Amino acid sequence: MGAYKQKWMQILQRANLQGWTIEETADAIQINMPNVTDLKLIKDNIPNTIAALTLDIDVPKERLKFVFHNGYETFDYILNPNERDREGN
Repeated sequence: MGAYKQKWMQILQRANLQGWTIEETADAIQINMPNVTDLKLIKDNIPNTIAALTLDIDVPKERLKFVFHNGYETFDYILNPNERDREGN
């Protein structure tokens, strides 16, 4: 695991979000939330939430994919996207 991904894992685990499980996968951080979680609300607020949390990270930034899932729906959020991500490939 890269230092950037490791730092994110630490931040998310320290947040102690009730009912959420946070796991590392080969290419992402998987975040499973309770079934009642409104993914639209999470999706709408994730850029500001992530921006606030990045203030605590002092290692070089890397591309990092977050996968959010509430039992019914899933969405991905890519932090520090690379050229392929921006082109939609």
